[in-house]
Amino acid sequence: MRSDTQRIPVPPFSRMVYGQIDKENLRNRKRHSLEFMRTRLVLLDFILANQDLAYFETEQGKVNFFCQELGISQDSLPAKVYEGSAPGQQTIRYFVDKFPLFLAPPLHGIPPVVTFSYVDSGFERSSSFASHLAAYQPLFRQLHRFRFLYIATKEAYFHGVEQRFRASLKQPLAADLANEILRYFRIRKRWDNHEYIIPVTEDLEFLRDARERFRNEKIEGLYKSWRSGELAECELLARIFPQKPERTIFFDTYLVPTHPSAIAREAGQGERCMKDTVHSVRHGSRHLQVPRTF
Repeated sequence: MRSDTQRIPVPPFSRMVYGQIDKENLRNRKRHSLEFMRTRLVLLDFILANQDLAYFETEQGKVNFFCQELGISQDSLPAKVYEGSAPGQQTIRYFVDKFPLFLAPPLHGIPPVVTFSYVDSGFERSSSFASHLAAYQPLFRQLHRFRFLYIATKEAYFHGVEQRFRASLKQPLAADLANEILRYFRIRKRWDNHEYIIPVTEDLEFLRDARERFRNEKIEGLYKSWRSGELAECELLARIFPQKPERTIFFDTYLVPTHPSAIAREAGQGERCMKDTVHSVRHGSRHLQVPRTF
């Protein structure tokens, strides 16, 4: 009979392990990269230190909040398409990063706003943050006020992140969208009327991108009214921007206390333990003021 010391080790993602809690078919039951595990541990440390926040815990809860409560099109949500086992079978999943998303006051005395976040575990590439912001860009454009929180385990990881965040928002938020929508309508009308004898590459590329960017019921309704002659261009602009309130975006960083972990030791990363003082949000809490757009 085999002794305890001779037992064959069971991987932590084994069906045998998850079967003990009746979760052998759980999607997360698989081998993960060191980067993934480290990110999840930092994420867990943040949540344990901030258990009083009003988190959106499930994918459906997040979708319901933005689509049903805020009236935002589901097409604007960050999504990823997964191929199924059968040919042509696809599944669309939303908010697959699973970074903390919650409601919280950005400053003392200010009503809560929706707060997005990004977790930097120290293994991240700079392109990962850029890709994350690009995935959320359509949703950001729909919001009048929101906050973005960059979560990391070292002060050094905050270097340059606010500048990159600002840069990612500058073009789509500061651009003259009214003129872009007018250009879209004009090119689309010529295309719909088959006026292009020789296709103009620049126009067609703009049309393709604009169809995706301005794909929502409001813009579609305005296009139909404008094309039929019901709306003059001056009236169209008034419909697009009935008011011009300032659009407010808050940016903060949050320093998560670190401690030596088995994962870090195994990777040879042996981080030094930070001071015993618990670090909360690293303010100052800053906010950007930019014109409101779609």
